[in-house]
Amino acid sequence: MRAQDLDRKFDADQEDIIGDLDVRAARRPGRDVQRVNVDFPIWMVESLDAEATRLGITRQAIIKTWIAERLDRLVG
Repeated sequence: MRAQDLDRKFDADQEDIIGDLDVRAARRPGRDVQRVNVDFPIWMVESLDAEATRLGITRQAIIKTWIAERLDRLVG
């Protein structure tokens, strides 16, 4: 299908266009992952684990969430 035909179909809202797209290799920009290692004192790990347990999430999730919140404040 040509790009103009897809655009026209999308703009006309005639039908769902997902079947016309190849989403197997679709990626969200800025979502690549790079592993980093950080050493924390035991008291921090215990505090992180306690908060993660309280919230019902993993230690990694609480660390990512808190860092993301802080970065949003800096950038946003």
